[in-house]
Amino acid sequence: MKNSVKRLINLFVAAALILVVAACSEDDPAPAPSVSAPASANVGVGATATVSFTVTIPGGFASSAVTATGGTATISTDLTAGDAEGTIAVSFVAGSTAGAGSVTLTVTDAEGQSDDATAVLDIQNSDAPSVTAPAAQEIQVGATATMTFTVSTPGGYASAAVTANEGTATITSEPAADATSGDVVVELTGAAIGPKSVTLTVTDGEGQTDDATAVVTVLDATATFTVTEATEIKEIGGADVEFKQNMIAGIINKDFTMTADKAWILNGRVIVGNNATLTIEPGTIVKGTDGTGAAASVLLVARGGKIMADGTESDPIVFTTIYDNINVGEFNSTLDLSTDLGYWGGVLILGKAPIVASAAEKQIEGIPSSVTEGLYGGTVADDNSGSLTYVSIRFTGQELGPGNELQGLTLGGVGSETTISNVESINSADDGVEIFGGTVNISNFIVLNPDDDGFDTDQGWSGTATNIVYIGQEAGAGWDSDHAFELDGPEGTDAGDPEIGKFKGGTAWGRNASDFADLRDGAQYDMQDIYFFGFKAGLDLELDADGSDDGAGGSLSDDPTNSDNYANDIISFSGNEFNQVDVSGATTFTDINKILNDKLDGSLVTAKASQITNNETVKFPASNSLVTTATKTKGADISGLGWSYTSALGLFAGADFQ
Repeated sequence: MKNSVKRLINLFVAAALILVVAACSEDDPAPAPSVSAPASANVGVGATATVSFTVTIPGGFASSAVTATGGTATISTDLTAGDAEGTIAVSFVAGSTAGAGSVTLTVTDAEGQSDDATAVLDIQNSDAPSVTAPAAQEIQVGATATMTFTVSTPGGYASAAVTANEGTATITSEPAADATSGDVVVELTGAAIGPKSVTLTVTDGEGQTDDATAVVTVLDATATFTVTEATEIKEIGGADVEFKQNMIAGIINKDFTMTADKAWILNGRVIVGNNATLTIEPGTIVKGTDGTGAAASVLLVARGGKIMADGTESDPIVFTTIYDNINVGEFNSTLDLSTDLGYWGGVLILGKAPIVASAAEKQIEGIPSSVTEGLYGGTVADDNSGSLTYVSIRFTGQELGPGNELQGLTLGGVGSETTISNVESINSADDGVEIFGGTVNISNFIVLNPDDDGFDTDQGWSGTATNIVYIGQEAGAGWDSDHAFELDGPEGTDAGDPEIGKFKGGTAWGRNASDFADLRDGAQYDMQDIYFFGFKAGLDLELDADGSDDGAGGSLSDDPTNSDNYANDIISFSGNEFNQVDVSGATTFTDINKILNDKLDGSLVTAKASQITNNETVKFPASNSLVTTATKTKGADISGLGWSYTSALGLFAGADFQ
């Protein structure tokens, strides 16, 4: 019984304690609400921004209210009564004045407790208008120029005004009021000959402005060349393929651009005349038609004209023939490199730099004397004929007659300010490149499969060729290549001041070529650091000595000029390497004393026998060497030639190019 009473007392005590605790809990309020504002933000004048507040309400959500400065605010997404937490979204519409703005949210819980937080806003003017002028254009006198300016007006389009430095400019079309973008079309009439400017000023709804100026050149003469649309459909691989192309003919007498969105067909002899510039976009394809002899299609840049044919590593420019079904956007030719060549003329660039010939100016090979634009030479050593970079020239070399040929690239009297770099000449029916006098430098130049010589120079050329590659035609093809280098001396007097052309650094892969090099007619050259490999057995580097008539239709080897020039360092060979292995794989080049062939016959010229021996067996071996593929130290740097078709054909893959 005592224990029962004791238990009952304990139960009463516990119940009392529970009642006390419960009473205390009912008197304790819930924690106050908490409101967190987002980070500060930017909003344009007149624009709407959504501001999201994070709220926690342990006592249960009851209500919310919002106020704002710098604009108006309304609650767009609220919480439900009793919610303990959530996000309240406020829509803020900025006023018309830039500056500081704010949104303050106040939240109250079911117990009447509240909290607030303020979001800070930076009210900014809309982006200023942007006006873009159209590309420059040309019109004839009396014609109307129509220009379309592109405008962007984030603050809403309000108005436009136009001025011209000459003539009458009129706005003929414009965007609607408050538009955020569009075009403004302007017409210019009544302008005289010469360059003109038309300036358009656009104002937006916030009073901000921008302007741009278009250039219109008013021409005084009708163009002396024609461009006609010549798109055709060809069946290729059983499917019809569209070839977008224009045909161009005549003398280009004003600045003109060949665009890359179509191929350009040279209809006969196309000439870039004096004071005109032909620009060719990267990736453009130019094709020559199949005229022969004097009617062969060529691109000729005359003295005083310029070519700006600057391709890129990823978008080289291609010159080829109409028989090549290469299409816009393509690079590889469809013709056979073992059988196809000589389908059109080639590219000729003529300048005003000095030449050493029978006259101060000459008519270039391959162009009839009646065409005065074929003259080259002058007195301007730093003449500038433009730029030829990342260009592939293919299947050229039409012949007018014996000894009067067109090459892949012909340079006549071209000056030192002209840029010739990263160019290749492929499958020329004559030379890969021939340089007649001048001071032009060439670099990263490739010659592949010429029917005649690789690098041919004449008439006192005094420039420098660096990092060059020659690859002769392979055995079994439709023709054999001749010399890797054919280097002729000046044709006139040089007043005792040699014009020494220089070759510095390169690789020559002979394959089926007939010689390393042939120096003729009083040559004056410096050849350094060229690596020769893969030539036929028994070939040599020749110092020609053709002289007196032998009475049988030939000549005696009695002209000592080349032998003397080498002995006196007017001709120089140094650092050149010759691979001992010939094209068949046999080791046949084993005697460095037999590489240079001084062809002067000492028995015909008194006291020259010892000079010949010294040239061949002392002087030349002292500065040049025989090597193997493994021991070579010289050769072209092909790391920058991957853009070329030669590289695409895999011809740089061998160890001799590494």
